[in-house]
Amino acid sequence: MPETLAIHGGDKVRTRPFTSGNKVGRDELKELVDVIYHGTLNRWGGTKVVAFEEEFAEIHGAEYAIASTSGTSAIHVAVGMINPTPGDEIITGPITDMGSIVPILYQGAIPIFAECAEDTFNMDPADIEAKITDRTVAIMAIHLFGNPCDMTAIMDIARRHNLPVIEDCSQAHLSEHDGRLVGTIGDIGCFSLQQSKHITCGDGGITITDNDEFGMRGRLFMDKGWHRAQYGPRVYEVFGPNYRMNELSGAVALAQTRRMHEITETRRARGDLLVELLADNPHVRPQKLLDGCKHTYWQFGMRVEEDAPFTADEFAKALQAEGVSCGAHYIGKPIFLCHEALRNRRLFGDSRYPFDMGDREVVYDETTCPRTQDVLDRMVQPICPTQFMPEDEVRDIARAIRKVSEGLGQ
Repeated sequence: MPETLAIHGGDKVRTRPFTSGNKVGRDELKELVDVIYHGTLNRWGGTKVVAFEEEFAEIHGAEYAIASTSGTSAIHVAVGMINPTPGDEIITGPITDMGSIVPILYQGAIPIFAECAEDTFNMDPADIEAKITDRTVAIMAIHLFGNPCDMTAIMDIARRHNLPVIEDCSQAHLSEHDGRLVGTIGDIGCFSLQQSKHITCGDGGITITDNDEFGMRGRLFMDKGWHRAQYGPRVYEVFGPNYRMNELSGAVALAQTRRMHEITETRRARGDLLVELLADNPHVRPQKLLDGCKHTYWQFGMRVEEDAPFTADEFAKALQAEGVSCGAHYIGKPIFLCHEALRNRRLFGDSRYPFDMGDREVVYDETTCPRTQDVLDRMVQPICPTQFMPEDEVRDIARAIRKVSEGLGQ
């Protein structure tokens, strides 16, 4: 006989708040004090941003690492490396933040959205290949919630079609695919250091690559295209924005990078434990992790099965009543339906740029990614175990999920 749910008058599983903590502390303060005493707050003449780039590159075995002001700017640097012609197409995922899409549009390219797989929530390689046209210039893989995409399949597609691959690792610091860190499998990797991410400097980003042409172009693109090493009249070699990370952000990012392994390993252990505890849970399944991959759980994604006797909204409400926070549907709709200007293809004044630069009509509507909409309709996100949570709290999350899964709709 299932326990009486709290939403029906039963006792809550959890009556105390979950353990939280401060992401920053003495290590970050020490680096910040160094910056203040040094007196240089700009990256040029400072040491912290350069040290952050070097240490992040070393961790990933990358030749180039380019720090910038946000995860969005890190992706913009990557698109700037690719240097698309207006009207070119970049295939990407429909479950993401606009920070993945804005850089494509600002470089005059057109985002083309591949359906996601219903179990991993990541881009479906078969649909990626189906969306390739003669205007496709790149694939941008998005590792949702820290769960690696099927990079074996994506890289096979990319190499057969001679396309570079950008990895959006904003939610996936130190996630792994077949023993390789995400961001190092494709041609370019992009990371966010926004407040909610595994490591943070409030807002910041970094882009990595081993490709010399991409690396040199990215360094220039990040700093208005200015070739600072040349003596004499200024030389701006490429057209680019100003995305320079300042020394204060670099100081915090540097200290955070030195704890990145500890943070992600703890989150992985807690997240893997929760998956294990929910192995035979009825009606609600965790996001599938492909064989040979390692998740770092920026969020804990689950899906309500089609035959479940409750909806995602009903599940989330019942779990919240048990003292375990839970959201439903993540972004609610595929990203192109969340953004009115994008959906209407009216981004720059009254023009249709860049959509009028291509040789085919690109439409964003409810028929574009129907499978993705079904995934979002059934997606739920219980509180994600963090590096601050002890194991007994992870077990409380699992107990509450199981209690609701077994008792709701009975």
